[in-house]
Amino acid sequence: MKILVIGATGTIGQAVVANLEARHEVLQASKTQAALSVDICDEASLRALFEHCGPIDAIVSTTGNVHFGPLADMTAIDFNTGLQDKLLGQVNIALIGQHYLNANGCITLCSGIVSTEPVLGGVNATTVNAAIEAFALAAGVELPDNKRINVICPTVVTESLATYGDFFPGFESVPVNRVAKAYQRSIEGALTGQTFRVL
Repeated sequence: MKILVIGATGTIGQAVVANLEARHEVLQASKTQAALSVDICDEASLRALFEHCGPIDAIVSTTGNVHFGPLADMTAIDFNTGLQDKLLGQVNIALIGQHYLNANGCITLCSGIVSTEPVLGGVNATTVNAAIEAFALAAGVELPDNKRINVICPTVVTESLATYGDFFPGFESVPVNRVAKAYQRSIEGALTGQTFRVL
């Protein structure tokens, strides 16, 4: 398969690329440092990326930013961070990407454990992640030509504990290679509209 990984230079993205590239042609994109540059918040940037890549068999997203901070201090501008980046950015990946996806192809987006298990300071993250899962659930009903869409929802990744561990007290972490296997399951499997939880 010809697979486009958006967010390929991140912790999860690198693991997904490593998992897939032995069996497939993998195109790597990210905002910085990857062979292909893209800003998921910019529709023109996404369209240019898909035009460059041409028809593809799978689209993978391992990217998206949200706002972490206390509800009491949060502003609409803070909250909009996650809405515009991780939510609308990934929705746009799917909305635009569906037209470049071959029949029987798959789109795989990312959410996170806070979609169902909120943490302190994570109101924006919980809202955004839950919305991504709902989007895929509904979009999976409508995609034509046996095209599929799923979401990967991991708990905190072991390799990222130094950065995010303080937000997840008492949570069991998972190694990033287990998250990559969930992406493999989405891409190479048969399900659609699903959220694969990696706990």
